[in-house]
Order: sequence, then C-alpha cells, then structure tokens
Amino acid sequence: MLKLVSETLCVRVGQIIRPVLCAQISGFHTAKPCLAPRSFFGVEDFLDDDNSRPYTYQKGKKSKNPNKHVSFKQRTVAYMEPFTLDVFISKRFVSASITHRVTCKQVAVAGTNSKDIKAVLKSRSDIPACLSVGQILADRAREADVYTASYTPRDRDKFEGKIRAVVQSLIDNGIDIKVYLD
Repeated sequence: MLKLVSETLCVRVGQIIRPVLCAQISGFHTAKPCLAPRSFFGVEDFLDDDNSRPYTYQKGKKSKNPNKHVSFKQRTVAYMEPFTLDVFISKRFVSASITHRVTCKQVAVAGTNSKDIKAVLKSRSDIPACLSVGQILADRAREADVYTASYTPRDRDKFEGKIRAVVQSLIDNGIDIKVYLD
C-alpha cells in the first residue's frame, strides 16, 4: 500500500509505515511530474563489485592476478631487513637517508644542503662531499641504534662513483650495508 504525503512516499511494511525519499522528475514526452525514489545522499548508492560496500568507501588495490603466489621472502623481507638506504645525488648537492621500511620513518638523514655541512665543504657535489655525507649519516644512524641497512640502486643509477663513495663511507664508519645489484 502506497500513500503520497508531501513529496514523501510512505510504504507500509507490516504494521510500520516508513517514509521513502522521492525526487520529482518530469517525463520526457509528458509534462506530468512523476516521483522516482532516490537515496538519502541525493545520488544512487552504487555498490562495489562485491555488492558489499557503498561507493563512498575507498577500496583496497586489487591484484591483477589474485591467484599469484607471494613467496616467503617477499612477505618477510621488510621485517628481516627493516632499514633501507636512499641516496640522492644531483648536480648541486648530495643527500642520503636511512628509512625504516615498515613505518616509513626516516631514522637518519644527512645532506650537503644543511647549514653545518655546507660551510665546511669546498664543493657540495664532489667525492669528498659524498664521503662526508656517508660519515655524518653513519654517526646519526649509530645514535639511533641502526647498524645494518640494505641498498638497492634505482634503475637509472649505476653503483659507481659518488653513490659508491657514500656507501663505502657508511661501511667504513661501522654501518653494515647490503647492496642488491640486479
């Protein structure tokens, strides 16, 4: 049983009368207004693929291959080797940081753009600058109780020259670095 009450459509369910929100739309060929049900938010409540959640929630990223096997090493490497080394070298300066892989927090940072290092160095992007960045980063990492880290060079980087100088300086100053080359 349906009753029209001031733009609200009421539906009788058992002994309970529940209001249903309606939008007033006019027909295309007929100029008569008709009532169409609409959602509380003013748009239809679209559901995701599983029809379990409204579209307003963020969905997790779905794997392209849900049956793909993830190895034990892939699942545990972030916990077995929690610290990673990141080295950035530009034409003007050198910076390096040690980051905790699980929490994404930087444990130690050193760069030639900082005030204390900038004043001492002759050039901010040569090999002696890379060695000093490695030495300062090693001191700051030891203060944070970090003694091991892993380093994987980016695709465009070669493990030679300035990058190798930063890593070698860290190793010489007591930080064990595992270098993964493909």
